Amino acid sequence: MVVIASRKEVAERAGVSEATVSRVLNNVGPLKEQTKERVLAAARELGYTPSSLARSFARRRSGNLGVIMPFLPKARLFSAYYFSEILSGIGSMAREEGYDLLMIFRDADEPLDYSELFRMRKVDACIVLGAKEEPGELEALRMLKREGHPFCLINQHFEGEGFHEVDADHIEGSRQAVQHLLDQGFRRIAFLNGPPAYSNSRDRLDGYTQALADAGLQLDPTLLYEGNFSRRSGAAAAKAIAGQLNRIEAVAVANDRMAIGLQQGLRELGLVADNMPAIIGYDDSDAAELAQPALSSVRVPFFRIGEIAAAKVLELQERNDSEPADAVIAVKLPTELVVRASSVKH
Repeated sequence: MVVIASRKEVAERAGVSEATVSRVLNNVGPLKEQTKERVLAAARELGYTPSSLARSFARRRSGNLGVIMPFLPKARLFSAYYFSEILSGIGSMAREEGYDLLMIFRDADEPLDYSELFRMRKVDACIVLGAKEEPGELEALRMLKREGHPFCLINQHFEGEGFHEVDADHIEGSRQAVQHLLDQGFRRIAFLNGPPAYSNSRDRLDGYTQALADAGLQLDPTLLYEGNFSRRSGAAAAKAIAGQLNRIEAVAVANDRMAIGLQQGLRELGLVADNMPAIIGYDDSDAAELAQPALSSVRVPFFRIGEIAAAKVLELQERNDSEPADAVIAVKLPTELVVRASSVKH
């Protein structure tokens, strides 16, 4: 059989990815009828027919894109802005490419073996959300890499490991937030961060430190507070921060949930808006505009991060043999500062 054109050429003619071409021609998974027609028309025009080997390989695929998430008892993950936006982006791209999503919740108390998902042919590729720097997690990811499975991390970086990852520039985002507070004339700026096991927490601390250094200010460890990204942890931090308001003028917070919890906690302690420190959050969730006062925040393109991660990890299956095996996907998207009433000097 003579193949006149390549799958890549068919994809370019139809305006879709090579993964979509493969799934249309091998009838794997749900696909939009319009997409099927475009691909089939392009294949006919170019005279492309997949080999029997390719067909056999395609039939062994599951048609599932796996999304690995942390299992947090009592936590409403799907209502959290961070997870809902990223999952919406992943789902949108997966649907476009003809894949179903398979949600896998990992329990911190159980041994992690992500490779088993591939060995049992449950998924064709996977995206890991909520990864953190723990020995079990790291070893499970290293095994995925050693076995050559297509996977991608979102919002987490493991220095020196060379994992595929899609993230936002949290160093610059945090720096912008603190620079905004400095521009308002604040100098004694506290920082409420998330756990250091997450690389984005460390990045935000780096951005905070960088902004202070640029302004000629030294880092004061007594102005550093830690929560767990939940609203409750922000409210709990309010008690400690309220006791230091004689020296704290403003607070940069590592996500909106903690920032809103901080606002609520300070109000419950009897502070009115005029007596509150300036507060700036991070994520620019839907709740930021509804906060009292409306919360300044750093906008992170979570939906787009999810879209890109899904597109990239599915492309990993379609890489040509000529492409270097060690080519690492490392995408970092810009953030945007959104200023509202909470951080403006009274």
